[in-house]
Amino acid sequence: MIADAHAALLVAVMALVTMLLRGLPFLIFRKGRRTPAYISYLGQVLPQAIIGMLVIYCLRDTDLTAAPFGLPELLAAAAVVLLQVWRRNSLVSILSGTAIYIILIRLPIL
Repeated sequence: MIADAHAALLVAVMALVTMLLRGLPFLIFRKGRRTPAYISYLGQVLPQAIIGMLVIYCLRDTDLTAAPFGLPELLAAAAVVLLQVWRRNSLVSILSGTAIYIILIRLPIL
């Protein structure tokens, strides 16, 4: 019973902290208060920086010296880029790239 109460308390604290972190910007930058220039700048540059970091993180363990020489990763990444340029739909691009990658790593010829 103590473990259940402890787990419930942990979940409640995490939920409260999450709600506070999500709502804090709205409390700080209420209507009538001007958003500082550096916050606007971060809102413009962080999405691209985060995507770049995710790409590097995903490709960091790609072995280019052994078969299949990173071919599944390269083809899946190319598919994501092409689909994003063509369809402008992140969900379709990411899901398609993931599916292509999974199929390619399961093929016996690669």
